[in-house]
Amino acid sequence: MDLKDYSFIEGFPGIGLVGPMVINYMIDKLGMTYAGYLESDKFPPLIAIHKTIPMPPIRIYVSEKFKIITIFAEFQIPMELIYEVSDKINDFISENKISEVVSVNGMPYKISDKNDTDNSDMDSKAFAMTSKKELLENIKSLGISQIDEGVATGISALLMTKAIENNLNDVTILIPVNPDIIDPKYAESAIKYINKLLNLNIDIKELDKEAKEVESKIKDIIKKNKENHQTYKDSYNTEGPSMYA
Repeated sequence: MDLKDYSFIEGFPGIGLVGPMVINYMIDKLGMTYAGYLESDKFPPLIAIHKTIPMPPIRIYVSEKFKIITIFAEFQIPMELIYEVSDKINDFISENKISEVVSVNGMPYKISDKNDTDNSDMDSKAFAMTSKKELLENIKSLGISQIDEGVATGISALLMTKAIENNLNDVTILIPVNPDIIDPKYAESAIKYINKLLNLNIDIKELDKEAKEVESKIKDIIKKNKENHQTYKDSYNTEGPSMYA
């Protein structure tokens, strides 16, 4: 496929499962087409059943109408494979001349982390880091707060590093989440900002139901793999990709 100047959207499973809930909903509401998959003999031996059809657990979807390509994963990437998977994705982005990368993650916060007792204002907030300073003005105009100091981890962090090296536009959107719960409202907040960032008009009125189904499915897959693979006992925790602001 000719993917030149497309936007690449990723949201691998992490804290709050914000990424998978967002990506799954985008695929459905934008009518994105299944176009490929990521495969490795280092991945857990599983296959996903989607609408009665057996499919690879890490799939690539494309929307020619909106010039978007995304990747949806139904299991968490083990820590020891983060670099390898990131390198493969970066090669894919470079070879296909994709113009920008957008990552979607959760950012952990708890009331105990603050000096006050009310974090309700965090529910509607989003933070972001960008690969170029000139992207910050647009981020601010969309109501997204910039990260002044912090630490990022995971695949999105490595994609950002490579984007800086290659002078590629990269925006990581971080939604504040309580690490103790998984709530569709986090995905709802993320999609509102993605709509603004990419000039989309994704309707979020059905997100609550679908996000809960994705949450249940991914948590079940992770649980089964934790029982059968030692790597998952060490890699799945409440931290995930994170940033503090």
